[in-house]
Amino acid sequence: MEEGKMDENEWGYHGEGNKSLVVAHAQRCVVLRFLKFPPNRKKTSEEIFQHLQNIVDFGKNVMKEFLGENYVHCGEVVQLPLEFVKQLCLKIQSERPESRCDKDLDTLSGYAMCLPNLTRLQTYCFAEHRPILCVEIKPKCGFIPFSSDVTHEMKHKVCRYCMHQHLKVATGKWKQISKYCPLDLYSGNKQRMHFALKSLLQEAQNNLKIFKNGELIYGCKDARSPVADWSELAHHLKPFFFPSNGLTSGPHCTRAVIRELVHVITRALLSSSDKGRAGALRLGPGPRGPRVCEASPFSRSLHCQGKNTPERSGLPKGCLLYKTLQVQMLDLLDIEGLYPLYNRVEQYLEEFPEERKTLQIDGPYDEAFYQKLLDLSTEDDGTVAFALTKVQQYRVAMTAKDCSIMIALSPCLQDASSDHRPVIPSSRSRFAFSVSVLDLDLKPYESIPHQYKLDSKIVNYYSKTVHAKDNAMMSTRFKESEDCTLVLHKV
Repeated sequence: MEEGKMDENEWGYHGEGNKSLVVAHAQRCVVLRFLKFPPNRKKTSEEIFQHLQNIVDFGKNVMKEFLGENYVHCGEVVQLPLEFVKQLCLKIQSERPESRCDKDLDTLSGYAMCLPNLTRLQTYCFAEHRPILCVEIKPKCGFIPFSSDVTHEMKHKVCRYCMHQHLKVATGKWKQISKYCPLDLYSGNKQRMHFALKSLLQEAQNNLKIFKNGELIYGCKDARSPVADWSELAHHLKPFFFPSNGLTSGPHCTRAVIRELVHVITRALLSSSDKGRAGALRLGPGPRGPRVCEASPFSRSLHCQGKNTPERSGLPKGCLLYKTLQVQMLDLLDIEGLYPLYNRVEQYLEEFPEERKTLQIDGPYDEAFYQKLLDLSTEDDGTVAFALTKVQQYRVAMTAKDCSIMIALSPCLQDASSDHRPVIPSSRSRFAFSVSVLDLDLKPYESIPHQYKLDSKIVNYYSKTVHAKDNAMMSTRFKESEDCTLVLHKV
């Protein structure tokens, strides 16, 4: 970033999460990512630089190794003029959601991360003139725990996402339960994947966003957001997915456009790029746990039809969903089995606090850190080394459970035959596309006790309310059938 060329008017608010805020350049396909802090929290410039550098190193040395260089874009740490940062902060303040304004953008250090704008195709440095659609999906955890350390039987039947939905609605985070189940998306079965994507489009929550030329056109900001309007979405999408049945308006047109979008997203998610070493993990979902979640509406509808399990498909090993699932499954022990090991590491650090650096808890995230993650043994030898390896694997798995997948799509031009980019056919056109992964910051070591408490809270709430209600309904039906007496009269 050249000091003389930094103009805050060339940058616009792009979005933010709990820990960082992103602005995008109007012409170039780049974004700047700034850290956020509560007003009373002060960090030195050196600490902020190191924090950002750790994010870059973790992406480069760990996630890029697992997922492949085609999918992971690490970016670099840049130093910006402080005046530019202050003016930029003032410019975007009115666009920030009120719920996110409890933390301030870091305007004191001048450090930020410069990254490619993943709402654009990852093939050119500058914004293309052709329209670009980008779908951001946060798929969440795609497997049911297989660890023998799990004490709640419910966790072997219902996935974390489906259980957590009930607690989130009860606490007012969202208005209604989503029909989306991550196991359907990760199944590789196109029917289940289509169902999962339509469910996300109906109840996006913070698991789906759609951008058109870099601008957010669809997605839920909070529980107060209006109900999903498919007709409005279809209006935005018609230039991309002109319905093959020729209809230009009405519910049939809307359904045709949504169906086409779901088809294209599914094709992109199943596309393969063989680079990356996630295969080195050799973690197959097969015998390790159920392939379906009992709470999934798709599974329930099949059960009502007398079918126990849907047709098996499985994900292609080169696709990003498969690789992401492999990394998620580094959570070998579940939080219940992991928590005692975390306490073992904590006890050791209390005795030897100077060892924290040697144990690489706060970095550096280098090749040595990556190599230790490949140890998939679950036989506890009682050492701190074993406990630490499982803790670090859990942190990496949690990162993969919370990442976002970005699918950028752009209609191919008629003369694009010489274009070597991958292409997805649709009923009326073809799309050049790129698939990338976002939000790959390593989850904090300090968050493990919170995860342990949250896990217990989610399972207990689900068991006491939803599952208890199901049992009560079943017992009522059984009682009704028991009390029923058939009396025959002579005619």
